[in-house]
Amino acid sequence: MADHTLTLALDLLRRGQFAHARAILEDCPASPRAEILLAHALAGCNRVQEAARLLCRQAVANPGARHPAYDMLALLLPHDRVDEAEAVLRAIRQRARQDIRTHDMLGELLLQRGRAAEAQAVLAEGLGLSPAQLSTGNLMAVTLMEQGEFAAARDLLHYILKHHPDSAMTQANLAHLLGAWNRLDEALQAHSRALALRPDDARLRMNHALTLLKSGSMAEGWAEYEWRRRMPGRQRLPEQTMLPVLPPDADLRGRSILITREGGLGDMLMMLRFVPVLAGMGAQVSIQAPETLHGLIRRMGGVRRVFSEQVSLPPHDWHCPFLSLPHVLRDTPGHAGADVPYLRPDPELVRQWAPFLPTGADLRMGLVWGGASRPDVPAAHAMDRRRSIPLRKFAPLAGMPGINLVSLQKGVYARQMHDMPAGMRLYDPMESVRDMDDTAALIAGLDVVVSVDTSVAHLAGAMGCPVILLDRFDNCWRWLSGRTDSPWYPTLRIIRQIHAGKWDDVVHRLCSMLARRDLPPARARTATRLPDDGIG
Repeated sequence: MADHTLTLALDLLRRGQFAHARAILEDCPASPRAEILLAHALAGCNRVQEAARLLCRQAVANPGARHPAYDMLALLLPHDRVDEAEAVLRAIRQRARQDIRTHDMLGELLLQRGRAAEAQAVLAEGLGLSPAQLSTGNLMAVTLMEQGEFAAARDLLHYILKHHPDSAMTQANLAHLLGAWNRLDEALQAHSRALALRPDDARLRMNHALTLLKSGSMAEGWAEYEWRRRMPGRQRLPEQTMLPVLPPDADLRGRSILITREGGLGDMLMMLRFVPVLAGMGAQVSIQAPETLHGLIRRMGGVRRVFSEQVSLPPHDWHCPFLSLPHVLRDTPGHAGADVPYLRPDPELVRQWAPFLPTGADLRMGLVWGGASRPDVPAAHAMDRRRSIPLRKFAPLAGMPGINLVSLQKGVYARQMHDMPAGMRLYDPMESVRDMDDTAALIAGLDVVVSVDTSVAHLAGAMGCPVILLDRFDNCWRWLSGRTDSPWYPTLRIIRQIHAGKWDDVVHRLCSMLARRDLPPARARTATRLPDDGIG
């Protein structure tokens, strides 16, 4: 009976019904498991000190085990009980400051919340207890990197490796740090050391692939990136029907290929260039994609069907996730994909949206200053903080003559228009925008799109429209390293941070380009040229 009660209570906790779970657990016979679950329920009810007392008692009873508060975080954070979780962790740390696990947990949560300076102070106290502690040192290195202190983070990881030379995690973190720092040769060496320790770790192999791609080693990078499909939850369809690497003379007439959704909107917009290649080989192509992309995909031609994830999969001979297309096409004449533009707006939508655009200036500029924040995904949330620019940083645009600014911003960052820089006038048609098809129609009426690293930059680039990408220092692999142009989009130019987290110089260079009207060429139709041996 007790086991049944505990199972019921755990189910309630997972569903966020903390008060109900507490009521059940308070009458449950005493046991370590019941006490831990009760602590979790108390935390969800904001009974901070009671939860901390119980969790500390269980942690003392099991000093070598995983701290029970980690499971509390797994239960509270999905239900937006972040403040309660932080309060309990602070109370636990206050009660047990000699337990280094308490510093790790609080430091990691603060880092996830974007409070890197606070996390650094907490983790420094932990390292004071044990300077070469593996988990604490790695967390501190990530915290330093988040603040742009790459050299200090590298030195710390080297110190940790002196004491833990067989730590694949530390070598992998060092590789990630060096890759973000654009020291790619050193990063690849660190990846090799990590993989020598754990050669079959799919996550390590995937991160290695991204560094290869960023360095321009496309064929090797895309082959290595196939390891991602071995990660839990990635491979949903049978391996035996996965589209193989195609030979140069592949004939796909009469064969049906299903392209499955993968990655973000930007990834899929970038990979759609390969759909005409498959169709040109005679394949009957069906595409699984978010509804916001359906209109754009239908106009590509060669697509038999486009559908969302809520719809049953159609019959097919082969399937292929979006981000495997460069790999399977690597040996074919179409390995670089279709020429830009390969996406086109709906002419009728262009006419409908034209009245929403300003007139009277010689330059109409679309602006995107923020991405998708995704606070429920810590790594994505941290990346978004680094790539997004506060609207107030664009104050110098307010005084530039001959430019009409048009917002292409959606989501939480659009709220910053309520407090715009003095003198800035920003036309905002986005409230009525339903999907990427509407956005494409708006872009078609602009002279240039200025965007941080978001799907809008990919959309404008795929349409062959002039794009200026404002890029963070630790840039994504898609934009390679040390380049101001893009092999994917010939109409895109990059202005990248010189110092991590510093946007003033980026905006200054943008204003200089706009003042000179030094814009990328419009609607180029030449074949995309890529580094190394092409995309795949």
